[in-house]
Order: sequence, then C-alpha cells, then structure tokens
Amino acid sequence: MQLSRRKFFTLAGASAAGTLAVSPLEALVARKAFGQRIGRGYGSLLPDPNGLLELPEGFQYRILSRTGDLMADGNPVPGTHDGMAAFPGGRNTTILICNHELSNTSGTEVRVPNRYDPVSRGGTTTLVVGPNRQLIKQFASLGGTIRNCAGGPTPWGSWITCEENVSVPGSPDGSTRYHGYNFEVPASATQPVEPVPLIAMGRFNHEAVAVDPATGYVYQTEDRGDSLFYRFIPNVPGKLAEGGKLEALVIKGRPQSITNNRGANSGLYPIGQKFAVEWVEILNPDPATDNVRAEGFNAGAAQFSRGEGIWYGNGEIYFCATNGGANSGGQVWRYIPRDETIDLFVESPSRDDLEAPDNIVVAPFGDLILCEDGGGENYLRGVTPQGELYNFARNALNSSELCGACFSPDGKTMFVNIQSPGIIFAIWGPWSSKRG
Repeated sequence: MQLSRRKFFTLAGASAAGTLAVSPLEALVARKAFGQRIGRGYGSLLPDPNGLLELPEGFQYRILSRTGDLMADGNPVPGTHDGMAAFPGGRNTTILICNHELSNTSGTEVRVPNRYDPVSRGGTTTLVVGPNRQLIKQFASLGGTIRNCAGGPTPWGSWITCEENVSVPGSPDGSTRYHGYNFEVPASATQPVEPVPLIAMGRFNHEAVAVDPATGYVYQTEDRGDSLFYRFIPNVPGKLAEGGKLEALVIKGRPQSITNNRGANSGLYPIGQKFAVEWVEILNPDPATDNVRAEGFNAGAAQFSRGEGIWYGNGEIYFCATNGGANSGGQVWRYIPRDETIDLFVESPSRDDLEAPDNIVVAPFGDLILCEDGGGENYLRGVTPQGELYNFARNALNSSELCGACFSPDGKTMFVNIQSPGIIFAIWGPWSSKRG
C-alpha cells in the first residue's frame, strides 16, 4: 500500500485514538522498585492434561497450527516459529503473520518460488483465523531469508520481518546474497510477496521493530551483547523501501554508556530514573562487514545487553535487554519519544521470577506480557500497572522458548508460539478480571 504523508498521519491519528489516552503503566513512574514485586496475576497456573500449556483458571487454548501440517499452498508448515503480529481481516477474521527462525541448514524451510536467497530457508507464513478462533488457511508469504527472529507490525497494515543473521556471499553457510536486513509483508498478501531488502534500515543482527504511528519513525533492536538501540526516519512515512536515515540512541552526558548494571556498571541505571537522550546518525548503514554498532558506539551510542523484543504502546516504546541486569536475568527499557527520555522499567529480581525476556507485547488491558527464552522452564510473565510481575502461562511441554505473543484486533484472543516443535496457540478467557 502506498500512502501520502497526509494519509499516513490520518491513519496514525486513528490508531492513536484507538488506544488509551494515558499510558496504562504511567503509575509505575513514581515507584522505586516496580518490576520487583511478585503478584498473583490471574491466579495459580493449572496443570494441563495435554501437557502443553498451563494457564490460570478460566483461560483456555486452541492449537491453530503445528510444524508439518499441510498448508493451503500444498507445503508443510515450517518449523522454528518466532515473532508474530495480528491484523484485522475481512469478515471479522484475523490475519496472523508468523516468523520462522530457520538457518540455511535447518531441517524445514519456507517454500516459495521467489526466494530472496535460493539457499536460505527462513521466512514467514500467514494465517487466516476465523472469529471462532479456527484456522481457515495458512500459506507461505515470504522466503529465502535467514533466521527471521522477530519484527513488528506497522500502522499501515504490514509486518516487518527481521533477519537475525549477517551472512554474506562466501560465508560457510553457503549464502549467495548479503543478509542482515528487514523485509516487509503486507497483511493483505494472498501469496508470497516479492522479497525486497529494506537496506537503508541497516544491515545488522536485527531482532525486532516498533513503529511510532505519530511520526512513522521505526525503532529497532539488535540481538548482540554489545547491541545498540536504533531508529529509522523514513524519507516518506509508510514507504520504507524509499530510504531514510538510520540513527542510534545516545544517553546525554553518558557517551558510550553500558547499561547492563553489572560489574563496573553496577547501579548506573536505577529503575524508574529518566535520562535524556539524543541520536547520532549511522553514516554507513549497509557495510560489507558487520560493524554498524561499532560505528554508533564510537560516536557515543549506548550499549544494551542483547536487545530483543520491542513494542509500541500509548506513545511509549518498550524493549527487552534479554540478559541485562545484575543477575543477567533481563531488563525492560522504556523510551518515550515525546520527551526524548529513556528509563529502566523492569529488571529481573531473580531468575525464578523473570529470566531472559525476549518477545514483548503491550496488552489491550494495559499490562506488559513478556515471553521468556531461558535455559529451563519458560513462562509468559505479566507486568501490571501496579508494577507487579506475575505468571500467566508456562510451557509444560519442554524447555523451548515461548514467543510471538500478540493480541487479536478485538483484544479478546492472545496468540503465542512454542518455538520447537513449532505450535501456534490461540488463548482466551477473562482478560478483564482483576489481577491481584
């Protein structure tokens, strides 16, 4: 879809009007230890007789898709599910776009005739889900990319899928093209889209993106221990392929800051304290070698400890630093564009309470939902407006990560994956009930 600047901001205004006028998490600002208290949430998690997903009382799930199921295009569902987003479809359907984090040597692949790189197996599939939460169809919508980890939805109705890989022609994995790019998949697509790398957005170990509908700026995370936090200012809002400017975040007065709150950096960033930020331009966003973050850091940009999931909500951008924090259990940062500040929003109080937050979503009822990607049991953890962490779901099947959490346009259904063996769930229940 092509948008004029006027049309883009009309849509952005409509999107903003559909959210809460005040941040549902704004009450946390005054707390000194939010993200440190443990609450009941929706109550205790109940054993699942199917041994798949434990949920609180009153909630239930349905499996929409599994790796190996036959899709509408005649191909099997590929594996290694990851980030997702949901969009409104016709006749009260939901369009769900799912990433598949597959490498060039993975055992499954996203099969499309128009691959970006003929040897690469990653990409996306699109699901059409009926109002009864039943799968209508699923098909491959982009292919030939590597390790499509997360991404993010756009206000103009598309999914940006991110390559978490920077292979080049001649790499040991056999790649024949440069990788490390974002690609766009319209929710309206009914067949595989032409894979166009969004080169100006940068070539690096992409993880996820979030779009500010008020400006069209795209914020990006990078899954590296020395990652930066980026923003992309498009030349034309809504037309990312037409280029723009890539920048990295600098914390004012603290150039080259390392934000993990460990070792020599212990206590540098107390929870809830706001810091002013500015931005430096990345002059070479598409280098032959993987050094975008080095250019930004040398110019003063701050480092975050494995930037992963990111989500826009009510004028604020939340993103995870998966192994940040004193115990390396993870952090959630909040960037507020309207006043150009950043603050540490949540830091793991212990690995039992929060370990390795990866994908993140701002729920329609105001909480954050964090998907864990730790080494043992993995949960969906919630963060309430009162600043309490709670358990919402547990992977009862295995130690694979939970990922791709997102909500249907009507807010009644959460979708989430168990990455391996690759299962997509629809979850529903009493979302509006009081969380203790």
